[in-house]
Amino acid sequence: MPKPEDWMTARPEAPVELHPDRPHAARVYDVLLGGTTNYPADRAAAEQTLAAVPNASVIARQNRAFMRRAARYLTAEAGIRQFLDLGTGIPTSPTLHEVVQAIAPRSRIVYADNDPIVLAHSRALHTSHPDGRTAYIQADLCYPDELLQNRRLRQTLDLGRPVALTLIAVLHWLPATRDPYAIVRRLMRALPSGSFLALTYVTDGFAPVALERVPGTLSTTVPHLNARSRNEVLRFFDGLELVEPGVEVAQRWRPDPTGPRTAAWGHTGPPLYAGVARKA
Repeated sequence: MPKPEDWMTARPEAPVELHPDRPHAARVYDVLLGGTTNYPADRAAAEQTLAAVPNASVIARQNRAFMRRAARYLTAEAGIRQFLDLGTGIPTSPTLHEVVQAIAPRSRIVYADNDPIVLAHSRALHTSHPDGRTAYIQADLCYPDELLQNRRLRQTLDLGRPVALTLIAVLHWLPATRDPYAIVRRLMRALPSGSFLALTYVTDGFAPVALERVPGTLSTTVPHLNARSRNEVLRFFDGLELVEPGVEVAQRWRPDPTGPRTAAWGHTGPPLYAGVARKA
C-alpha cells in the first residue's frame, strides 16, 4: 500500500477538465504506443499524424524502447536508485518506475510535467511498488530553479545522492525563446557526482519535411518542433562522460539482441538521437 505521505494521497484543488472531444498531444502519443488512455479525437489525430509521418508509431515505440533500456542500464549496471523524469506525458505501461522498481523495488521516482491533463491521468495510473516511492509534480521545464525547489520533489528525492535525470523526447518541444542547453546545465549542476543524464532528441537529418507536419496534426497548442543535428545533440552532454555507444539513433543505443526488428527510416532509422552520460 502507498505510504501515507505519498503523493497519491493528495488531490487537485479543483477537477481537471480532460477535454475528451479535443486531441491532446500526450494522449495521441499514447495511441501511437498502443496505449488505452485516449479518446476518439486523439485516435483521429493519430491517424492524421500517421498520414503525415507513416513511421510515427515506429518513432514513438523506439523512443519508449530506449527509455526502457536506459532505465535498465541505470538501475542494474550503474546502481542508480533515484530518477527525475521531466516531460513525462501519459503513463503508458511499461512506465519508467515499473522498469526501475522491477529491478530495485526501493527506488524513488519523481515525474514532472506542466500539463494539468497529464497530471490528472498520472494520478490515476501511476502506482509505486510498496517498497519504493513515486511522486508526480506539476512543474515547467522552462523554469528549472522553481522545479528543483519543489517541496514534493525534495521530499521524495535526496539531491545529495546520485539521480538519473531523464529527458525523453521533451527538449525539442521547448519554446524557441528558451535555451535548452542552459536548462540542462542548470539541472545537472544541481545533481551530485555520480548522477546521470539520459535523453532523446528529434533530428531533421532524415526527414525534415515530414517532421514539420507533426505539430499541426496534434493540436493548435503544440509548439514548433525544434529539431537538431547530431553534433548539436552532443552539446547537451558537454562536461559529462558518455556511456557507450555515445549518442546514437535511438534503436542503435544498446539494442536488445532479441528485440523486435523495426521498419527502416531512410538509411539510418527513426529520426531520434539518444544518449546517456555520467557526471564525474
